[in-house]
Parts: sequence; structure tokens; C-alpha cells
Amino acid sequence: MSDAIAPPPLWLALPFAGLLLSIALGPILARRIWHVHYGKAAAVWAALALVSLFATQGLTPTLASLAHTLLADYLPFILMLFALYTTAGGIVVSDLAPATPRVNTLLLATGTLAASLVGTTGAAMIFIRPVLQANAQRRHKVHVIIFFIFLVANVGGALSPLGDPPLFFGFLRGVDFFWPARHLWPQFALVAGLLLALFFVLDTYFHAKEPKITPERTLLEIRGLPNVALIAAAVLTIIGSAIWRPGIDFEILGTHIALQDLLRGIALLAIGLVSITLTPQADHEANHFSWEPLEEVAKLFAAIFICIIPVMAMLTAKTHGPFAPVIAFLSRPDGAPHDAAYFWTTGLLSSILDNAPTYLVFFGLAGGDATVLSGELARTLAAISLGAVFMGALTYIGNAPNFMVYALARRARVPMPSFFGYLLWSSVSLVPVFVLVTLIFFV
Repeated sequence: MSDAIAPPPLWLALPFAGLLLSIALGPILARRIWHVHYGKAAAVWAALALVSLFATQGLTPTLASLAHTLLADYLPFILMLFALYTTAGGIVVSDLAPATPRVNTLLLATGTLAASLVGTTGAAMIFIRPVLQANAQRRHKVHVIIFFIFLVANVGGALSPLGDPPLFFGFLRGVDFFWPARHLWPQFALVAGLLLALFFVLDTYFHAKEPKITPERTLLEIRGLPNVALIAAAVLTIIGSAIWRPGIDFEILGTHIALQDLLRGIALLAIGLVSITLTPQADHEANHFSWEPLEEVAKLFAAIFICIIPVMAMLTAKTHGPFAPVIAFLSRPDGAPHDAAYFWTTGLLSSILDNAPTYLVFFGLAGGDATVLSGELARTLAAISLGAVFMGALTYIGNAPNFMVYALARRARVPMPSFFGYLLWSSVSLVPVFVLVTLIFFV
């Protein structure tokens, strides 16, 4: 945005703030009402954002911004999530013997690695039921689910755009597909390694308090192997769209859509539909497969992307816009980014708001240029990315799979801690690790 064009006024960010507060507090303060009416609440905030934009910017700019947001950002995200959600939901892992500390640690480590391939939601769906089954006879198992949320539902998504929505949005904005794997693996290895080691110690302690049970000899069963091939197809499709760039664009409602992006969307839709067709109903029932989580994400993210339109316009104004004080806080005296501040500010907001829009906001505050951020400011982008991915684990509402795992565990009669009880667990277990990450990588 040039200096001659005034940025949108700060009050246009109110619908975005209201929507995020609704998402954060609705499930806590009015759980039953929110569960039924979250779509209506999201629609109201989105409508307010559009009316406000129309009143200040006019009809044509509002429609152009809406079309670009939905076609260039929202649809690619939903189609990617649809493909991974359906394929992961058709993979059934069962017939596990009662878990030992070694088996539990192996399950969590495998799920953590899988999360960067099938997404944190997909990995959580695949692995939570085997973990619950393996620990069904244990009295002390709350810590298993808590560390499952830490690792599989959050930390594991750090190595690829497939892993967690924030990184996929970075990919859509021009960050190279393999950038997270190249730049975030040291922090990922440190955090995952420390948490797995801590879990093994805790699980060994609690396992010693269990009554002695002779484990049955069972044969691990994995069903839904065609979906494994379909997941591979989805991964190759997304990687292919990042590599193959024929230079052919289409204009749809004023938005330029590259041929590779259009074909990627069609392929991901087809992969999801094939998975639904090939997966037996019994496998879906074994996984308690439901469209409700995807429906909730689709509705809420549609509203998020609409409400964030004026916020992103304000961010492009940088020091000339209403977010100038925030940018000053995130900058050192010489004007260079304060990477530790980006890591903690992005992370703490991600823990109480949704981590994907939080990532987008700080991506914009850091300049919004993917070439610069993934190049000379790679450490700043790493701080933003890791804050959004890692610190979503601090609360139940920091990342969508967190609450899904919590609900499934409660259904399996695991006495999960309250919101603040979980916060105590995460503060004690995660904050010291994140402090260590800051001291090693961002100071």
C-alpha cells in the first residue's frame, strides 16, 4: 500500500477480534449453545466485516477482496483439509496389547512424525484410538492423552505445510514447500525429543503404580491401506503444484489463479471423493468418522478469512498504519525484527486464539513478503511458524485437534483435566522447553 492511500481504520478489525474471542470463549462459557449456533455466530461476524468494508471502501473493492480471499486462500485450504481428513479417517489401527512405557512412547513418536504428512488433525484421528485402546486397562493414563495433544496434535505439524494450517497458509503466500523441513527441523527435534523423554520418564513412574497385567499376545491390525496410497497421492499433488509452474493463469472474478493451483484443487477434491467411495462403512464406524469437525472448520475459517481482509490491509501499511505500535514492539532499536518477541507473541496468542489467523497476522506484521521472510529473514519466519505451531499446545483451544482429542478421551472415560488443569500441565511441561528454544535459537 502506498503512503498516499490511507489504510482502513482500526475499528474495521472489530469483527475479526469479535470472531476470535467467540471461538476462544464460546466453547468454555456457553458450550452447548456454541456447539449448535457457532455457524450463525461466524456468519454474523463475517457479515459485519463485509458491511463495514462496503461502507468504507465501496462495492467493487469489497467484492474483489472477497473473491480473492475465498478463491486464493480459503478454497485451497479447505480442499487440502478435505483430502487429508477423509483419507486419514479411513485408516484403522486396532488390536493393540496393553501399553508399556516403551509402546506408548513409540506410538506418540510415530504419531508425531506422521503429523507432518497427514496433518495434526489426520494424525490425531489415526492414533488417538489405538492409544486409548492400548491404555484402556490402566488407571493412570491422563498424562498419556495430555502428551498426545502436545506432540501429535501440535508439535508434529512443524515440518511441512501439510502438518498445520499456519504453514499451509505460508505455502499459499509463496513460502517454499520444503522450507519448514529445512529450517525448522532443529527446533522440532529438540522439542519433540525433550517431550518424548519427559513422557517416557512420567509413564515409567505411573506404570510402576499399575497392577501387574500379563500382556496378551495380539497382532497389530491396520485396515484401510488404499487410503495410505491416497494420502501419498495428496502429498505428491501438493508438492507437484509447488514444483511445476507452467506460467498459465486464469482470471476468475478479478483474481488470478495459476493452472497448477487449479489442478491441485481438483485433484485434492477427487482424492477425497475416491477415499469416501473406497472406504468401507465398517472402517468409518470403527473410527467414529463424522463430518462435524470438518464442517466446523469450514464454517469458522470462512468467517475468519472474511473478517481478516481489513486487518491484512492495515498490516500492509506497516508503520503508517494503526498497527505501528505493535510493529515497534516487535522490532529492535535498529529496526531489525525481534525474533524472540515474534516467537512468544505469536505463540501466546495462538494458545488462546486460532493459530492460523494468528500466523497470518504476524506474517503480515513481519512484512508479508514470502521471498524476504524465507530468505534473509528466515529466523523471523521460523519464530512466527514455531510460535503458531508449538504453542497451540498450551490450551485446549489453541489448535482444532486439541479439543477433538479431549472429547474422544472423555468419551472413553478418561478423567481429563479442566481447562485450567490442562493449562497447569502445559505450563509446567512446555514453557521451560519453549524458553530453551528461545535461548538457543532466537536470542
